[in-house]
Amino acid sequence: MIVVIDYGMGNVGSIMNMLKKIGAQAVLSRHPDDIAQAERLILPGVGSFDTGMRNLRELGIQYVLNRRVVEDGIPILGICLGMQLFTKKSEEGRELGFGWLDAETLRFSFDQGTEKLKLPHMGWNDVQLCQPASCFPLQQQERRFYFVHSYYIRCNAPDDILMRTSYGIDFTSSFCHKNILGVQFHPEKSHRFGIEFFEAFLAWTPGRKG
Repeated sequence: MIVVIDYGMGNVGSIMNMLKKIGAQAVLSRHPDDIAQAERLILPGVGSFDTGMRNLRELGIQYVLNRRVVEDGIPILGICLGMQLFTKKSEEGRELGFGWLDAETLRFSFDQGTEKLKLPHMGWNDVQLCQPASCFPLQQQERRFYFVHSYYIRCNAPDDILMRTSYGIDFTSSFCHKNILGVQFHPEKSHRFGIEFFEAFLAWTPGRKG
């Protein structure tokens, strides 16, 4: 069973529709008991870092997520804010993140002289796959996804970086650390690329390269 975690951060309807489209059995839940029985987890999110962490804690989800992800090693996907919550901390707030990998969440800052770019970074953009990964075996030469964000991830361990994208700077648009997969883009809004992405996530065996 796939559990999409509903913790009050953003519209999860598009994710549920995408999973239904590819024939996946998924439930939308905020109950710790459902998370404790899940075979795969998806943590979506749109909004502020601090609110996201507080909501997870107040709903009793933070503890069970730590146990399922760190101790049990089940696959988890973080989307946008969900990805950012996997890191240690964010420049957006004061709450600590899960800290499941050596990474921080930073606000975009562009050097003087660089073309002035709008925030949030919104719209379609290319991604570059940095290493072979069974969780992301897209076949097409072109890889484009839909983004909406003003913060990005800095991974301190190069081996965790799965994809990079350019928007004024090159930033990590996806990381993969053991059983933990994060994407800054929105696969649920990325049409055929998103369909292939979710299919790959459902078939992913953590620890296997390529």
